[in-house]
Amino acid sequence: MVTTTLAPRVLAVRTIPNVAPSLVDTLGLRPSHAAIGFLTVDQDDPTYVAVDEATKKAEVDVVFARTFYRDTSHSNLEPAAQTLVVLAGDRIGEVEAGMDATLTHLESRVSYRSADGNGRCPYLAHLVAQTGSYLSERAGIERGDAIGYLKATPLEALFGLDQALKAADVQVGEWIEPPTPTNMGGALVIGTEADCRAACEAFEAAVKSVYADPVRY
Repeated sequence: MVTTTLAPRVLAVRTIPNVAPSLVDTLGLRPSHAAIGFLTVDQDDPTYVAVDEATKKAEVDVVFARTFYRDTSHSNLEPAAQTLVVLAGDRIGEVEAGMDATLTHLESRVSYRSADGNGRCPYLAHLVAQTGSYLSERAGIERGDAIGYLKATPLEALFGLDQALKAADVQVGEWIEPPTPTNMGGALVIGTEADCRAACEAFEAAVKSVYADPVRY
């Protein structure tokens, strides 16, 4: 089985140095959040990993992160899935540094993979060795702890998560119940860096085994 990388595509980026006061209230920003940056991407989970990296490289907070659309049968817009994130900071320089870190991480460090050459068997089994503020809050852990970010199509995700929990000393920090807006499922698993790595490897192997031989029990 040939594994291929499904590179995320950044769709649009903008920053606002001085946010309108009413928008501060609308977005629920802190009074000190004078600047914000917007980013849309055609993959959700790699984007969430990338903006978590931004919180480690700059003094920014993730104040909005959400995926829209299910697939092309549910929307007349392309791409089929679109993720919007908003970073906020006290200064525009910090927001720009956060956006730089996000884009760099998306370009070179994190993406979905496919268990076939056609992109029809997607999954994410990604180790975050040290979390920033965003993923730490989601997983209910201390900043700087490790997680395994596991996502796949629903059946594969459930089977893979079971195998990951059996293969390593990890716990479920966040259960991502299927179907997500992109018809996926998965979890953020927590533990030591070594155990989270082992969990990612077990999850990937299990997901690929289902894709290779789907109707078996």
